[in-house]
Amino acid sequence: MSRIPEISVNNSKRKINHIMETEIHVPVGSPVIRKFPIFVEENNVTDGAMKLIKQLRPAWDMNHVKTKLFTDGTTNKLVGCYVEASPEDVVLVRVYGNKTELIVDRDNELKSFQVLHANGCAPRLYCTFQNGLCYEFMQGDALGTQDVRDPTILRLISREMARIHAIHAHNGCIPKPNLWIKMRKYFSLVATEFTDQASNTRIQQEVPSQVVLEQEMVWMKEHLSKLGSPVVLCHNDLLCKNIIHNSKEGHVRFIDYEYSSYNYQAFDIGNHFNEFAGMSELDYGLYPSREMQLEWLRVYLHAYKASTKKGEEVSDRELETLYVQVNKFALASHFFWGFWALIQAKYSSINFDFLGYAVLRFNQYFKTKPAAMALQIPE
Repeated sequence: MSRIPEISVNNSKRKINHIMETEIHVPVGSPVIRKFPIFVEENNVTDGAMKLIKQLRPAWDMNHVKTKLFTDGTTNKLVGCYVEASPEDVVLVRVYGNKTELIVDRDNELKSFQVLHANGCAPRLYCTFQNGLCYEFMQGDALGTQDVRDPTILRLISREMARIHAIHAHNGCIPKPNLWIKMRKYFSLVATEFTDQASNTRIQQEVPSQVVLEQEMVWMKEHLSKLGSPVVLCHNDLLCKNIIHNSKEGHVRFIDYEYSSYNYQAFDIGNHFNEFAGMSELDYGLYPSREMQLEWLRVYLHAYKASTKKGEEVSDRELETLYVQVNKFALASHFFWGFWALIQAKYSSINFDFLGYAVLRFNQYFKTKPAAMALQIPE
């Protein structure tokens, strides 16, 4: 009887352990997600959406279904469907963008959706189809760059993030961050664009070289992973438009969980602070001041400690430590979305200057790195 070589068994175990350590676990008893064998054309979302609505809302008169196309997305196409008789019941149909499976783990996204919904942080997920999913519309307004600076809304956002960070969705393993794996994967997807034979001259001229990017990634992993930032369930993509403010009920909720995963607490917060700058017209002058950050972080720590049963008192040392961790991890966020934008520039059919966006993110990384590195965690 032949024996399987010891080394391959060990490698398989390592892979399985690694998956278990980074994986999000759906609560037992969660509703089964319906799946429909329907493909929706990216350039004709409305027709495909109607096929899905027939399945999901059989009582609706198809002749009276209204649609609203949302145009803010830079990864997917999104359309809302409703009837005038019940305007509050809007079904959102989201069609995945071209080749986005390269940058988004769709299985992980569904698990995040289910876990967050089970904890009252996400809308209901109605179904999946071949190239997308349908879910409940959340009442409220998507925020802009001025809203996230509003003192009242700022506190709501920090408390909501603390609530998500406190969710347990692992199987007893100590969860591991997937930041470095994901960043390495993104980098490998664009590595061919840095060769002498690559056709994209803008990348050659405007983006740092492959060698420089590689060095910075190695340096970041080495430096940031030693900062002691806890690994928690993160949203990882908290741009302004992904925050919905319900002024009637006085709360905010986060939408779009494509990049949700176990990650460093400080990455999620630093990434959100970077998003104060906006997206279509980036203005890093809007990055929150130290004073604004400390206000945000104090509210966050208070809520996070209360949610994780670690008392509620927040010391100056804890606050300063988190401030330093967040501003250092904001560097990794620039790199992560810089790589993401290079991949999108190659494959996406959405009308957006992804390459220009990548250049701005890498530039901001190198611009802010010296100040971020000078910050010291208090003794």
